[in-house]
Amino acid sequence: MFFPSDDYGVRRPRGIGSAWRTLPSNPSNLATGPLKRLASCLLHAYERAMSFQALGLDPHILQAIQEAGYTEPTPIQSAAIPVVIQGGDVIGIAQTGTGKTAAFTLPILTRLTADPIPQGQRRRTRVLVLAPTRELVAQIEENVLAYARHLPLKIAKVYGGVGEKPQKDALRAGSDIVIACPGRLLDLMDQRCADFSQLEYLVLDEADRMLDMGFLPDIRRILQQLTKKRQTLMFSATLSKEIESLTHEFQRTPKIVQIGKRANPAETVTQLVYELHKHLKMPLLSHLLEDEKMQMVLVFSRTKHGADKIAKKLEQTGVKCATLHANRSQNQRLRALDDFKTGKVRVLVATDIAARGIDVDGISHVVNFDFPHIVEDYVHRIGRTGRAQAIGDAISFVSPDELDDVRKLERFIGRGLVRKRAEGFNYNAAPQPLTDDRPERRNQRPFQQQQRRPQGQGGPRQGGGPSGQGGGRPEGQRRDNRRPSSSQSAPRPPNQPQRDAQSPTGARSLWNRLTGKK
Repeated sequence: MFFPSDDYGVRRPRGIGSAWRTLPSNPSNLATGPLKRLASCLLHAYERAMSFQALGLDPHILQAIQEAGYTEPTPIQSAAIPVVIQGGDVIGIAQTGTGKTAAFTLPILTRLTADPIPQGQRRRTRVLVLAPTRELVAQIEENVLAYARHLPLKIAKVYGGVGEKPQKDALRAGSDIVIACPGRLLDLMDQRCADFSQLEYLVLDEADRMLDMGFLPDIRRILQQLTKKRQTLMFSATLSKEIESLTHEFQRTPKIVQIGKRANPAETVTQLVYELHKHLKMPLLSHLLEDEKMQMVLVFSRTKHGADKIAKKLEQTGVKCATLHANRSQNQRLRALDDFKTGKVRVLVATDIAARGIDVDGISHVVNFDFPHIVEDYVHRIGRTGRAQAIGDAISFVSPDELDDVRKLERFIGRGLVRKRAEGFNYNAAPQPLTDDRPERRNQRPFQQQQRRPQGQGGPRQGGGPSGQGGGRPEGQRRDNRRPSSSQSAPRPPNQPQRDAQSPTGARSLWNRLTGKK
């Protein structure tokens, strides 16, 4: 049976757990009698405890989960969902690809169902979810719609890069759940399009990114306009102690639900490092892509120009590519992501905009073309593969100037990364001549511009430039009645007409025209 890809639940074929591996998979194989009945009861109780039904979710939500093909919650879901349902602020920390989005979505939907808006009362916004990227906002909305398919709720998404009018209309009409990027939301709040006076739940997804210095001012401005009486939830795969100290500014005695070590890469991802000179990175990437096992590859570049350059080079070798970064329009970004998901392109070259929360099923390899400076960025990057207990490979190209960043990461995770050398690759290749990918510049200016002297540098012209375009004054209007020497006089080209020596020039001519003098 086909189970749709998601990071919200563990697929059924994995079995019921290692604790019961000593028992036969079919209890009927046991001897008849009390032992068989005991085994059946234990298996049934274990499956019941490991199912979504044991978490206190609404029956309509359970039906949607079942229709999506999920039966067993992940550890972060099992631990966080009951805590969120009980009320109170929560900080959820777990590895990438373990279902953190469902860990806050499912209990919030359950609480909204238990306390519906009375019939006839105007609809109002009760839930606000903030996420750092447009792609993550769209993904959260897609999954909320799937889990709320049997609930009478209205969901709106707000982000930049598209027209404001549909978003304004959705906010003014009243949406139960709003999923937004901070920048566009602030713009619409300043235009008085949103009413959060009765907000009940606030969620910061990818909380570490939302509370860093880039987003923190916007987050503070938004929260100043929200009601204080609310439940605030924060979820992330990485949360440093410095960022955690900021959470007390927005939460009241939060409960921390943590699965595994903070900022620890997923254990199902094989991490490899290729040490080489910078000019060999592009040839090595092309060499590795000759392996058919690299079927779905996500390449991370540090800059937008670098991402475009990598994609252009790969296209020249016959590899179908797409790019994803902030300079692309929203339609281009959505098209690139869709082409990557459907297999129309083999390689997606992206900046760190794709490192946060983007869930694409089946990514076989993640390549760090440029090694990230920040440990948390590395964790989120390689977390795009090996999701939902699947396996994947994370490959990092490391030049000599990036070795310090690798050592910093190794100290943080408490172990070294495996070094590897590519077979059949020439590590002694000389750098190729530099080529400029930008449009060709004009290396010569027009003749008149080359002959023009800077303003304020008078004196005789050196050479035969046209009269009136070099330094000095026209003939017949020399200063102090000094007669120029023959060496200083410049010959006039035969095709240049003789100017009237008595014609006023410069400031005097302007003054005469303004005053009407002749």
